[in-house]
Amino acid sequence: MSAAPLVAALSRADFHTRARAELAFVYGEHAPDILQRLEALIAQHQKGRVCEPQPLWSEQTQMMITYGDSIIDESDSAALDVLERFLHDHLEKTFSAVHILPFFTWSSDDGFSVIHYRRVSPTVGDWPQVRHLAGRFNLMFDLVINHVSRESLWFIDYLSDTPPGRDYFIELPEDTDVKSVTRPRNTKLLTPVSTRRGMRHVWATFSEDQIDLDFANPDVLIEMVGVLLYYLDQGARLIRLDAIAYLWKTLGTSCIHLPQTHAIVRLLRAVMERVAPGALLLTETNVPHQENLSYFGNGDEAHIIYQFTLPPLLLHTLTNGDARALTEWAATLPPLPDGCTYLNFTASHDGVGVRALEGLLPRHDIDALLELMQRFGGFISMKTDPDGQDSPYEINITYFDALKGTRRGADPWQIARFICSQTIMLGLQGIPAVYVHSLLATLNDHEGVTRTGRLRAINRKHWQREALEPLLEAYSTPTHIVFEALTKRLKTRRQEPCFHPDASQKIIDLGPHFFAFLRGPLADGRRLLAVHNVTDRSHPLSLPEAWAGHRWHDLLGRIDPSDDKPILKPYRSCWLISED
Repeated sequence: MSAAPLVAALSRADFHTRARAELAFVYGEHAPDILQRLEALIAQHQKGRVCEPQPLWSEQTQMMITYGDSIIDESDSAALDVLERFLHDHLEKTFSAVHILPFFTWSSDDGFSVIHYRRVSPTVGDWPQVRHLAGRFNLMFDLVINHVSRESLWFIDYLSDTPPGRDYFIELPEDTDVKSVTRPRNTKLLTPVSTRRGMRHVWATFSEDQIDLDFANPDVLIEMVGVLLYYLDQGARLIRLDAIAYLWKTLGTSCIHLPQTHAIVRLLRAVMERVAPGALLLTETNVPHQENLSYFGNGDEAHIIYQFTLPPLLLHTLTNGDARALTEWAATLPPLPDGCTYLNFTASHDGVGVRALEGLLPRHDIDALLELMQRFGGFISMKTDPDGQDSPYEINITYFDALKGTRRGADPWQIARFICSQTIMLGLQGIPAVYVHSLLATLNDHEGVTRTGRLRAINRKHWQREALEPLLEAYSTPTHIVFEALTKRLKTRRQEPCFHPDASQKIIDLGPHFFAFLRGPLADGRRLLAVHNVTDRSHPLSLPEAWAGHRWHDLLGRIDPSDDKPILKPYRSCWLISED
């Protein structure tokens, strides 16, 4: 690819036009006043700032996902210092970006129930340490925009009937009909709270400690834009909008993906383009694929959306030994809008969502996958459907243990199968993101589940660095083997222009044993064919006819170009580069 084009700041006039339109749609006649307040807030933020044009991304854009304290040590060092040393010692020239999961003061859900948006949790570090890390990596911050902790000052204001927080939440009678509301959990939507005015019931989409904000009040919007600007000031290069799909509530609707939500995403995109050109907006919407795609808008909403279908569909593929469903799905992916791309991942701090499989796999295949994950030590989290019945929402398991076998049970291929899953993810069009526990081949943390009472703790282990380092150094440990394999692939990948997020992708059907795709061709004709054996048997590899007679080599060193009849061993992958 040629050098990535630079993105200049949105002009004041263009911002005014775009923001006015979105605010008018959401807030009607109040829009002019809100726009004036918004522009004043931005002007104050911009004092003394120089908005240099920035590129969006390149083939070197690779992300690690981690909590600030996923790796700790026995010293008194702040967790962010430990993280930075680990990155320096082991991951130089591997990742360009780090997603530090919520590091603010919090009360539950490992950070996603925020008490104070502008305070770093003392167990993690402080703002100078965050800014120092931002000088070495592009950092992604979470803007936990849908809800706050019930211990937050805003909610304390609500309880005491004190401004401004008394007007920041959604209060409804206990008997309000909310059956039409989409529920991502099986807890009650309306949570009882004791206030100065007596018992009240407030909207809580995710838990009784995560109280939803009322964006129908424009003061809430202004508050959250202020938080967004503060994060950009502290060095954030990427902003993740947590649980954004549920932002706007209108009784009688599903209260998910409402038009007002999309308008506010477009507004936040315009704010970022005005004050921080090149900063990226990511929406977190763990829903079926077509719903997820809607957050690209017309190229004016999220720069990046998660590829939520990939994690569960890869599990189905590799535990079933059949690539057909993955091939069929990947072949239907539409061309990306300009300035938009996917965040490809297999694991994160959350479980493996299963809603993304709706319409892609028959019910019996989904049920078989869920049953297998339980056999491999995982748990299944449930949500409540409109009919009042519970249905599966996500699988709670480490991705490494999720691939310890096939439908026939556990087998000796766990490491090879897992590395295959990561290699597939790394090659697909988009930006790759590797969860720290995938990088370290972390096992299910059942002790953490017992200790916390939370199923998601199974995949949120806190590693003591003193215990981790020997595993990384010993050649025979899964941690060492996986870490070495993935870091080698990441370093190879960042040098290959065919992996630029804007390089085209075409799925190649080589039969049920292989998942294959072509990246490119680039302007100079360079192209890359990625092929992965998704089975526990060796299979002869027949290259596409278009590759016959051409010179090529394998970046991963698995295939000998002089071999007329190459064999791809179980769970092996190759990245074939055409040389003419």
